Order: sequence, then C-alpha cells, then structure tokens
Amino acid sequence: MQRFEKARELLRDFKGDAYLSGFNLLSQVGPVAAQLGRKAVLIRDAFPGGARFTADIVASLASAGVQLLSTIDGAAPNAPREDLARITARVRELSPDVLVSFGGGSTIDAAKAGEVLRTLGGTVDDYFGTGLVTRALAATGKKLTPHLAIQTAASSGAHLTKYSNITDLATGQKKLIVDDAIVPARAIFDFEVTLGAPAALTADGALDGIAHSLEVLYGAVGKPYYARMQEVAREGIRLVLDYLPRVLSDPHDREGREALGLATDLGAYAIMLGGTNGGHLTSFSLIDILSHGRACAMLNPYYTVFFAPAVPEPLRLVAQICRDAGYAPRGIENLQGRELGIAVAQALMALERRIGVPATLSEVPGFTAAHIERALAAAKNPQLKMKLENMPIPLTAEMVDEYMGPVLHAAATGDLSLIKNVGAPHPANAL
Repeated sequence: MQRFEKARELLRDFKGDAYLSGFNLLSQVGPVAAQLGRKAVLIRDAFPGGARFTADIVASLASAGVQLLSTIDGAAPNAPREDLARITARVRELSPDVLVSFGGGSTIDAAKAGEVLRTLGGTVDDYFGTGLVTRALAATGKKLTPHLAIQTAASSGAHLTKYSNITDLATGQKKLIVDDAIVPARAIFDFEVTLGAPAALTADGALDGIAHSLEVLYGAVGKPYYARMQEVAREGIRLVLDYLPRVLSDPHDREGREALGLATDLGAYAIMLGGTNGGHLTSFSLIDILSHGRACAMLNPYYTVFFAPAVPEPLRLVAQICRDAGYAPRGIENLQGRELGIAVAQALMALERRIGVPATLSEVPGFTAAHIERALAAAKNPQLKMKLENMPIPLTAEMVDEYMGPVLHAAATGDLSLIKNVGAPHPANAL
C-alpha cells in the first residue's frame, strides 16, 4: 500500500538486501541459507498451525541443497537459561555451518546466545553487557556461525538486532547481551505466519514496537541520529495506533498484519540507532507477572512524565501522532513541560484501555511491592547500567531510589503527581 511506502523505504535503508519481508516468503529460506552454509540446524518454535510453516522451511532447505542436520525445540517465553543450555549443548553436538532460527524473540535470542557460548565457551554471565562478545572474538580469533533468523511474531525485532535477552527464572530477572557480533547475517519475516497469532500476543508485540520507538526517540535528543529517529518513530508509532485495534477486531486482516510487522521492524531499527531506557529496564523485573511488551507499555507513560522537561520536541511529535489517531484532544501539542508529559502519558494509557491492557501495576494479578524493590535493585546492577545511561535524564545508581522509586510507585497507583522531576520542585510542594 502507498501509506506503507515510507516504512518500507526506512527499512530498506536499514537492512538493504540482507532482509526479506512480506507475504509467502518461506520458499526463499533455502536459497538464503545456502548463501551462508551447507549444513544447517533449525531451531524452531512450536505454535498452533506452525507445523506447516516448518514443513515449508524444511522443503526449501532441501531444494536448495542445504543439509538439515536436526531440528531443535526453541525457547520458552523470555528465553530461560535452561532452554539456552539445552540449545547450546545440542548445537555443539551437531556442529552446523549455518544456524536457522524460526520463532519469536525468545527463540531467536536463545539461538544468538547459544552460538556465542558454543563458539566462545564460558557462561552467559560472561557476556551480559555491551560489546563483550566482540571483545572475546577479537581476543580468540574465532568467528560466530552465520545465522538466518526467521521471525514469527510482530514484536521484539530480534531477527534484526544486536540484542539477546536471557532470563533467570529462579530470580525472575532478565539480563541482556548487546553486541553487533550477534546480529543475524540474514533475516526473513513472512507476515503470513502472523495471521493466526492470538490477540494477547498480537497486542503485546505491537506494544513492544511502540516502546522501542518511543524510548529511543526520547533518548535521541541531541544525538546525530535524531532526525532519522523522528522519521522511524513517526511511522512506527502511527502504524500501531492506527492498526492494532483493527487487527484485534479482525486477526486475519492482511493489511493490518503487514502494518504491525512494519511497525515492529521499525522498532528494531530504532533500537539499532539508539538504546531503550526506563520502560525496558523495569520490565526486566516483571517477567513473572507481565509479558515484556505489556510491561513496557504500562511503564512508559510514567517515565514520559519523568522525562518530560528534557524531551519537549519528541513529546510534541508523539502528541501529534496520538491526536491524529484519536487518543488525544486537539491542541495537546501546544502544552509545555510536565503538562505536556502528563497529556502524552494519558494518551498512551487511552490506547491501553482501548485494547484491554491495564494502565496501572496494581491491576495486574500477582503484583506486589516486592516487584518495585526488585526493579530498583536491578537498576543498580552494573550489567544493566546502559539502560540508566540511555535515559534522556541519565541516572546513576545513587539516584535510583530518589527518582525511579516515585515513577514505579506512580505506575503502581496511577497517581502521576508522585513523579519527581530532576532539578524541579515536586508538584505537591510547588504551591
């Protein structure tokens, strides 16, 4: 469609010929994989209706002369350490020269991390943080096996990015490998696969796409990529606001599914331009009660108020998008400072309510004050400090309790007045 052309143009600029997206593309898996290697393992998700897509992939590999050594079950949601260990061990046994992953973000992330452990050894803890895989490769002279990532869900954009999220289920804490070395060499997203996605997965994935674009936009002010990030955010957020309710109403809406696929791919572009921050950081501590995309969506309105004084131009852009999509009143973009932040936060929460997502943590079954304590403790962990540094108002570990604490208490209650802005009097004391 013509209204998708700008999104497609941006994605071509991002990935060039290394990425294929559209409908009916699984027949291309074999020819693409054959460019990378001749002995493959397929790490794949199991999902309703997925068997026929897996069969298409297997047939395409065979027709292209790629030997399939084995298929391996993918990872559970949030890529638990246990699944990472299982996948790593099996890939180590098989010694493929090309990895093919077919799944959502968790399976693709586990494939990325599994190949790191197979090639470099050690434990996953050795690579949490930024650039540690590249450093180890340089020190050893080793290379990672090429990876063809085939996405199945409009969500994390894992098929296009340098991120691998791995979760310790025992502690309920997710941590992150960030490294250009783990970006899949090639990627395919056949939107046909998403037509049967359940409503919850569809909503969660689309909300994750918004979070990627929104958080990077906030953090891009003053950076060389800010103008490009404005384009990416404008298209990505607009597509979700316009099409998510429509797809939830009609899951087989092909135009809507394409829109969400493009939007979340743009979210992936965003997190390759810059980094996420508050919403993502806190979401890592809520994995036992919320999906990742839903957690980010619920938290970002509150971080929006906190960041407001530092991001007036991004806020006006988001306000205009929300106004045009019917989630905010006319004139919202004329507000200033904290008032603009509150108005944008309310517009984002209006989307959540429209699609049936809670707007406060207290509405989430299983939420307790312990989740806030866990999130505050995690924010002080050096392995996650890139999220604090990516904030448009950077925080140190020493500032977390004073400023992030009120944001999380506001998210629990819905009371935006609890949020403190750095360097400004608290609203309750400003009379």
